[in-house]
Amino acid sequence: MTARRHRHRTRRTLLAVLAVAAMGACALVGIGVAQAATSLPCDIYAAAGTPCVAAHSTTRGLVAGYSGKLYRVKLSWSDGSSTDIGTLAAGGYANAAAQDSFCGGASCTITEIYDQTPRHNNLTIEGPGGNGAQDFGANAAALPIIAGGHEVYGLYVSAGVGYRDNATSGVATGSSAEGMYMVTQGTHVNNRCCFDYGNAETNSRDNGNGHMDAINFGTECWFSPCSGSGPWAQADLENGLFAGGNGSWSANTGRGSEFVTATLKNNGTSTYAIKDGNAQSGGLSTRYNGALPNLGGYRPMHLEGAIVLGTGGDNSDGSVGSFYEGVMTAGYPTDAAENSVQANIVSVGYQDSLAFPVSGATYRITNVNSGRVMDAINCVTTNGTRIDLWSSLGNVCQRWSVIPTGGGRYEIVSASSGMVLDAVNCGTANGIRVDQWQWLNNTCQEWTFA
Repeated sequence: MTARRHRHRTRRTLLAVLAVAAMGACALVGIGVAQAATSLPCDIYAAAGTPCVAAHSTTRGLVAGYSGKLYRVKLSWSDGSSTDIGTLAAGGYANAAAQDSFCGGASCTITEIYDQTPRHNNLTIEGPGGNGAQDFGANAAALPIIAGGHEVYGLYVSAGVGYRDNATSGVATGSSAEGMYMVTQGTHVNNRCCFDYGNAETNSRDNGNGHMDAINFGTECWFSPCSGSGPWAQADLENGLFAGGNGSWSANTGRGSEFVTATLKNNGTSTYAIKDGNAQSGGLSTRYNGALPNLGGYRPMHLEGAIVLGTGGDNSDGSVGSFYEGVMTAGYPTDAAENSVQANIVSVGYQDSLAFPVSGATYRITNVNSGRVMDAINCVTTNGTRIDLWSSLGNVCQRWSVIPTGGGRYEIVSASSGMVLDAVNCGTANGIRVDQWQWLNNTCQEWTFA
């Protein structure tokens, strides 16, 4: 249709722009030796008689003496080579410069998150389950933050991203007691199931009430009424996200701070407790501390001992979230130990590194309502290809770069075609379609984020 657009179509080499805009995090990473804390979260729990059986983080060591691997990155669309990212010092912060050097501005995926305890409960990309297909690894560069004065990377979970270990050592089974926490983000959430970290089924299926014990964070209100609009730290005990008691609990009013500490502990037979806190300041707030649900199957619990991150126990994977660190313990942690761990988390000084979105990173852009992602239909790479929402497939046709043009405006560039997201014919009315089109250097192809 020749009348489709009446505007000047100047071309540019998007590849060059992407190369210039790619995040030069090497230059931004703090240089120097990271000072190891004398008592990190797992040291605190161990001293209180509830040792860690799993400790995962892409940002720092969680055991004072730990100087091993934190996570593994893989080049996504080239030769598929991989490398491990460790700490700068024992108990120190992640060596993000090693990731930047290896990835070199190309897209890298986090394929494994290493357990820092001797249990070796490493998390790898989750396979298919009862309510989700094969998952995909997170974009390794999508979540740069500052921790301990160093630029490091968090784990950016979009729909279809999930990690799991179905064959663990030492994780609670049956009605054994356990505790856990994770540091997450209060601004990157949705109401889809389920952004979890914790104990799940070993067969990736829903095996019934009480077969899960995981901390959940998001805006999904399972048991009405919920108090406020969330996001909430809740207990995923399988077949329900429990704000407290039998599900609904008015004292659990949510926590929307930029960085959030969320904790859960469960004695396996009678009691569970949920707390949350601002991971940048202050202490923990107890949202619930009382009896396990009396709905059948939760007293006692029937734990299986797998570990899940980013999805539900049956691999329900429509959620989004951010993960920086988390541990699981053997035994029911004391309040004093949890308070000391929160103080240690606050001492890290978590803060944003760069404003979202990050230039040079590629994203799956996930719809909050449906959990589906923005997709170039049938991976067609020509002008006018329509954009719709589709289940996450993990392919390049569903990945987009965000390029700043100035004044808080951005172009959204298809990673598969190099074309940009475009309002058809510069239309301004409700219902105007969007597609991908060659770069035209006009405001019809510029977008803001709010």
